[in-house]
Amino acid sequence: MAGGDSVPPYVESDSSNPKVKDPAIPNRMVSTKSANRPFLAHREYREKQEALHNEWVKKKQERDEKIARGEKVGPLEPDPTAVEEVGLLGFLKFIVYLLLIVTLAGKFVTGSFLWESESKWLQLRTYLPKNERLFSETMLAQFDGSDPDKPIYLAFDGEVFDVTKGRAYQPGGSYHHFAGADAARAFATGCFKDHKTHDLRGLSEAELKSIEHWRSFYREHKDYHKIGRVSHKPIDPSSPIPVHCDPKKAEKQRQERAEREKAAAQKTEDKHEEL
Repeated sequence: MAGGDSVPPYVESDSSNPKVKDPAIPNRMVSTKSANRPFLAHREYREKQEALHNEWVKKKQERDEKIARGEKVGPLEPDPTAVEEVGLLGFLKFIVYLLLIVTLAGKFVTGSFLWESESKWLQLRTYLPKNERLFSETMLAQFDGSDPDKPIYLAFDGEVFDVTKGRAYQPGGSYHHFAGADAARAFATGCFKDHKTHDLRGLSEAELKSIEHWRSFYREHKDYHKIGRVSHKPIDPSSPIPVHCDPKKAEKQRQERAEREKAAAQKTEDKHEEL
């Protein structure tokens, strides 16, 4: 647009990039420019590998000839160009080195070999053999924190956990009244004073999900670990279900129970009519 002759296309100078034989096509020369250098370097590597292999083959032939003549020979050196397969031992070494690098990096970056992780799966005691005990309700009550020389235990739906490290379960803590007992129902309903029992009858679907949440919480906590089970007395199915501490929820619970009883009675009546 400015006028004048067009700029001629750029042509790389042959003087700066001398040509060599093309390793793939006979009687053809290629430039040693930067675009071709990886290809040419690979050719050079293959030529060196081939030379090393031919030298090893020659030594092997000479060794075989000496053996044929009855001469004593030393062990045959391995082929320097042979591809070594990574076996199980090599793979395990790689895993060990990788773990070592990761742990050292964690110490350097965070000051902790475990990268400040609090997972129970990174603690040695998780993999040690467990000697679980069977508690009676009376025996479990002895580990409520009142005796400073004894650990603090808490049961949840029959499973006993050592919660000594939890401040909330020590005397004066917000959850201390749960120590030495199984109050699974209270965890689900929030009625800490009235539902200090393992009786889970009549819980709603949301409350049953809460039970599973708390069960996972204690099982997977880094500071709490399971030490056994508690043997509860059987619950009389005819005994009244604990009433919810919230009047609205208690009324809703009563209505749901009445509907279930009505449906069961209707089902029984239908069966009698069929007979």
